[in-house]
Amino acid sequence: MKIQRTQIGYLIGGGLKENFIVRLTISSQEIQEGAFVVIESGNWNYYGIVTDIQLGSTDERFADERLDLRFPPDLASALQGQALYANIEVLPNLMLEVGPDESSPEYKTWRGKIDAGLADAPRILPVKNVPPHHSIVSLANEGDIAEIFGKPEEEKNFIIGYTREQNHPVCIDLDKFVQRSSGVFGATGTGKSFLTRLVLAGLMNHNKASVLVLDMHNEYGFDDNASDTNKDVKGLKTLFRSSVRCVGLGAGTTIRGNQVDFNLEISTEDISTSDIEMLSRTLDLKDTTATTLNALYTSFERFWFARFREMNREEVEYEDDKGKKRREPAEGSVAKWALANGVNVPAAEALHNKLRQLFTKPYIVDSPAADSVTQIIQSLEAGKHIVLSFGKHDEDLDYLLVSNLLTRKIRSAWEKKTNEFRSHRKAEPRPLIIVVEEAHKLLNREMASQTTFATIARELRKYYVTLLIVDQRPSQIYDEVMSQLGTRISGWLGDDLDIQAVLSGLSGREALRGMLARLQPKEEVLLLGWGVPMPLPVKSRRYDEAFWKEMGKGKKSQEQSLKELGF
Repeated sequence: MKIQRTQIGYLIGGGLKENFIVRLTISSQEIQEGAFVVIESGNWNYYGIVTDIQLGSTDERFADERLDLRFPPDLASALQGQALYANIEVLPNLMLEVGPDESSPEYKTWRGKIDAGLADAPRILPVKNVPPHHSIVSLANEGDIAEIFGKPEEEKNFIIGYTREQNHPVCIDLDKFVQRSSGVFGATGTGKSFLTRLVLAGLMNHNKASVLVLDMHNEYGFDDNASDTNKDVKGLKTLFRSSVRCVGLGAGTTIRGNQVDFNLEISTEDISTSDIEMLSRTLDLKDTTATTLNALYTSFERFWFARFREMNREEVEYEDDKGKKRREPAEGSVAKWALANGVNVPAAEALHNKLRQLFTKPYIVDSPAADSVTQIIQSLEAGKHIVLSFGKHDEDLDYLLVSNLLTRKIRSAWEKKTNEFRSHRKAEPRPLIIVVEEAHKLLNREMASQTTFATIARELRKYYVTLLIVDQRPSQIYDEVMSQLGTRISGWLGDDLDIQAVLSGLSGREALRGMLARLQPKEEVLLLGWGVPMPLPVKSRRYDEAFWKEMGKGKKSQEQSLKELGF
């Protein structure tokens, strides 16, 4: 049976390096850059996207002069159809053996060899050859989209958007998505937060991994209002009430009047010297900081932060043997400790002065009401999702300290569980995705080597932990981290360096560069990387009532449903 597709042209040239050239048999206005097309050639289909549309002519004079002014209408129309044309460039991505037509005698022979194990079953392959001249080129139909990107009804597939020409659903494979770190990018105002909510809702609904959202701007947990339309927007807590736990930073913290499930307080004993070194740029710390911190830890071990905070800057006056009044550091002062431990006094006092910004943070306490860090880790291990809202503590200093400290603890817990699973066959760790907003603040070139996040991006995939980084300036993220990202979902980017960063490490990036720059703000995204078989621009799905209702239905197993009912 012949599959019905909308034919748009035929192949006239090109190659794997130069892209395929297709002569259009339809108007150039009926095709868009980024269109998903199929090239049919015998037993094979080739899949690619349109990267350029070019006008041409058999003679330059026909293009330079208006034919309708020189010739009668009938003759002008005939000449225009013969002398003027349009070509498209197609970036080839994948090829698939489809075999002979099902109604032909050859199909039964072809299928029989596969069923008997005498030939490999058809599978999607990277393009390794080219179809012959004049192969038919058509717009991909819904079946082609499902063949390449997966069927929407399959549990692992999540509809992220729709093709721009024919509105066919396009999926990302959530099972593959969680296997590697990923990124959501877009310039300010392009709807990154809505796109991230969309992806997170899909992940939570799929429920094969736990999610920790470091919610710097208090956007994801509770219901909100869209800044541009002033319409209500449902939070993840509303959509997944039983599986999402909202946590507020600091005792008594509420988020826009909403009570959180519990509060996060940081124990002074949990703050390591490396957590402070990570804040070097934010606190403008000196090169001598590391030496002073090492001496503090040597003196007080895990109590170093609390003991250093208690020190004063006082001096006492005394008379020397000659009756002359002198001053010396008081007991309990920074200088007294520094002198006793061979530390440079001005360096120690300078560090004490800088750390006053942390000493006064109300969420850092000697004795927290509960071990909320452990509570977060246990919730994630149990399959719950955590949205950590920073409330009024939304400065960069708060975000950098708390997020790095928390992920350091999580890294340690997941490494331990993974080693126990591999060595002693204990329970397999549940995959975890850590969502990092304003990622360039934590993963820039200067700080990437000091934060736990860079380690997670590079190494922790084997320990079941990955990142989802959300950022408007991907060019400021350390290139080694960007190279580790699997799936990338990008909205419009205006800066050429940001575009270059998103496309780094991908084949055909020169052809995709202009496509990314010409996306419609707030309406379209470009899918790239590990979670999708090939690059494709799509109309992004809307985070609206229809989507919320779909998430409300869920895809729960009988076991999950009984568990939530208490059986």
